[in-house]
Amino acid sequence: MPEKTPIEQLKADIVAHRERTLSEQFVRALSLVHVLRKECPWDRQQTPESLAHLLLEESYELIHAIDQQDEMELKKECGDLFLHLCFQVLLGEERGAFSFADVFEALCYKLISRHPHVFGDTFAETEQDVLKNWETLKLNEGRKSLLDGVPRAMSELLRAYRVQKKVSGVGFDWPNSTGVLDKLVEEIEELKNAASKKEQEEEFGDLLFTLVNYSRFLGTNPEDALRKATNKFMGRFRTIEEKVETSGRTWHEYTAEELNVLWQLAKTE
Repeated sequence: MPEKTPIEQLKADIVAHRERTLSEQFVRALSLVHVLRKECPWDRQQTPESLAHLLLEESYELIHAIDQQDEMELKKECGDLFLHLCFQVLLGEERGAFSFADVFEALCYKLISRHPHVFGDTFAETEQDVLKNWETLKLNEGRKSLLDGVPRAMSELLRAYRVQKKVSGVGFDWPNSTGVLDKLVEEIEELKNAASKKEQEEEFGDLLFTLVNYSRFLGTNPEDALRKATNKFMGRFRTIEEKVETSGRTWHEYTAEELNVLWQLAKTE
C-alpha cells in the first residue's frame, strides 16, 4: 500500500472516530477548517467579507435554538458559529494579521484587565458598579469617545440599547423609570401633533428610542422582548390560519369582526 501524503494522513486522522480530550477535539476542528480551506472549491473562494452575512445568520439560528429551548439544535448551532469564528481566524493567519494564539491572548488580557474587581483591588458590589468601571477602563485604553465601538451593523433597536447602556455607565441617565414614562407620554403627544412626513418619522424615532430606554428600567433587552412578542404573534396567527383553512372559506370572505373573533380564540388557545 502506498504511503499516505501528509494531507491524506491529516484527513484520515480527522475522520477517525475515537475518544478525544477537549484539546484534541479543538485541534481536530481547526484541522478540519484548514483542510476545507485547501481542498474545497467553495471554501477556497471565501473572504472575511463574503462570510460576514453567514456569520450573522448563524448567530440568529443560535438565538432561535435558545428561544426554542432545543438543546440538540443549540449544540449544533454553537458548533456552526464556532466554525465561522475558526474560519475568520484562519483568514487572519493567511493575511499575516493574527493567529489563534493572538486571539486568545487578547481575549484573556481583556477579561483580566476589565475585571479589576475580580483580578485586582477595585471594588464592585453591583452590576452598575461593574458597568461604570468597564466604561472608564475603555476610555483609559485610548478611546476618544464613550460611544466608540458601538457597531453600525447592529440592528438599530439593539444599537440604541447599547448606546443607552454605555452612557448610563457613567451616570448619564434618568434617575428612575417615572421620568422615562413621562417622556413616553410627551413623545406620543409630539408624534400626534407632527405635521409633516419628516416630523412624523423624527418623532416616531424619538418614541422608539424612549421605549428602548424604558426597557432598561424593566430589566429586559428590547431585542429579546420584541422577538418574543413577534414569535407570540406568529404562533397565534398560525392558529387563525388553521381555522381559516379548515373552514373552507377564503381570507377575503371573512369580515374584520370575524377575524377579530378568531384572534381572541387564538389568544385563549
